[in-house]
Order: sequence, then structure tokens, then C-alpha cells
Amino acid sequence: MDIKNIQEEIIDEFSMFDDWDERYQYVIDLGKSLPLVDEQYKTDDNIIKGCQSRVWLHAEQKDGNVVFTADSDAILTKGIIAILIRVFSNQRPADILEADTAFIDEIGLKEHLSPTRANGLVSMIKQIKMYALAFQAKN
Repeated sequence: MDIKNIQEEIIDEFSMFDDWDERYQYVIDLGKSLPLVDEQYKTDDNIIKGCQSRVWLHAEQKDGNVVFTADSDAILTKGIIAILIRVFSNQRPADILEADTAFIDEIGLKEHLSPTRANGLVSMIKQIKMYALAFQAKN
């Protein structure tokens, strides 16, 4: 599935909830289902700078696509990175770099986060795109 379709799926899922308490719970549930990053990748090199919580993001390339795994020590942050991984993992580097992230505003996520968590969200997206750029340059 391409990035745009995954984003539309997420927008649809979030539209099913009436209030932000339900949406927060959904984000937390998504975090619980996040496949864990292998312990060997929980290093300082893989920590996303600019996040209030510790977030580890690992990327590797398989069959031309970038595959991400991640973890966080905070349950809400884990849910946020789970959403981003769902969108960007198993996609081509060029598609990741060209992707619009307006879906985040459409689901209202950024406006309902504390300023430090919102900055962390931006840092996560930036790091995902940096990995994509590195893999694209390598090819």
C-alpha cells in the first residue's frame, strides 16, 4: 500500500472517535502493538534528538524499501512513532522524501500534544526523512 492510502486509512480510523480522550487511548494502543526494535539498536546513535522522551529509530533497506523499527520509553510517544512507522516503513526512499505529512494535522495530533511532544513529532519525521535521504544517496 502506498503512503497516501495508509495516511487516508489513519485519518478514517481517527475520525471514528468522538473526543480526544478516545484518540489518545487509540494512540497508546497503537504503541502497544509496535514491533519492538532489536535491543542491539537501542543505542545513543539511534536516539532521536529533540524528543522529550527517549525514542530509538532504526532503519535498514530491504528490496529497495526502507524498513523502520522503533521503541520509546514513553507510552504515548511509542504510539506516535508507531503511526509514523506504519506510514513510512516498507516504502521507497524517494516516496518517503516526497510524502506530505498533512495527515498529522488532519487527525489533529499535533495540536493536541504538548509543545515538547509536538517538537518531538517533528524530530521523528525529520529523522525518518534523513534515513530515506541517506538510502537514496547510497543507491
